[in-house]
Amino acid sequence: MRKKLFKSVVTISCFLALTCGSVLANDSKVVKPSPDEAIVMLKAGNERFVTGKATHPHTDASRLALAGKENQGDHAYATVITCSDSRVPVEILFDAGIMDIFVIRVAGNVLDVDEAGSVEYGLVHVNTPVFVVLGHTQCGAVTAVTNAVQGHGHPLERNIPPLVDNIFPAVKKAIADNPQAYGADVIPFAIEENIWQGIEDLFMESPVSRDLVNEGKAKVVGAIYDVSNGKITWLPEAKTIEILKKVEANPKRAMEAMAK
Repeated sequence: MRKKLFKSVVTISCFLALTCGSVLANDSKVVKPSPDEAIVMLKAGNERFVTGKATHPHTDASRLALAGKENQGDHAYATVITCSDSRVPVEILFDAGIMDIFVIRVAGNVLDVDEAGSVEYGLVHVNTPVFVVLGHTQCGAVTAVTNAVQGHGHPLERNIPPLVDNIFPAVKKAIADNPQAYGADVIPFAIEENIWQGIEDLFMESPVSRDLVNEGKAKVVGAIYDVSNGKITWLPEAKTIEILKKVEANPKRAMEAMAK
């Protein structure tokens, strides 16, 4: 579900500040990793974190000095959207550092207008070869929506319902696809479905994201972080392609890649 119309208004001054603050990565001669190589880097980083062998790269004074004079687009190898939950520290769980990951955080890792714009910036201007939708176990936003759908919801502050409305289709699909699950047992299914919903929402609203994936210049993948042990479960990439094909056949998809 779309947010109110005002959320679709682009803040030109903010975009210009982001763009003018550094040379766009597309103008750089730095060779970035391929999408598959970037995914390998993320997986290796999480493995180091989980096994207690983290190296904490790119966190020293020299990296800070580098960040002060170089473009992040010459260094970042992934764009990641995840929940605002304090149990999901992105750079730590990927054993990454400064200028390694372009991070987007929002409750429920939903992908609406603001988030889709941030993803486009990460993929196009920071020139990251991979975008990860990272859900997590025990997600409070998904739990709240699941309870609401099942008739056990409670009053929410005025700005929260429009924040989590993108999660409702995911919960309803999780319930429909898993009739054996009741109550809290639905939540793990809904958490995964919410990742797929986010990918579909991105593709519906972002022609440039679709183009980059279709051209093999970027990959969009889903993953689930277990807050109890630090492990990331990577979801099948084939599902992303299936969703992309579904969106490409949807006449309601956004078609104009550039803002007017």
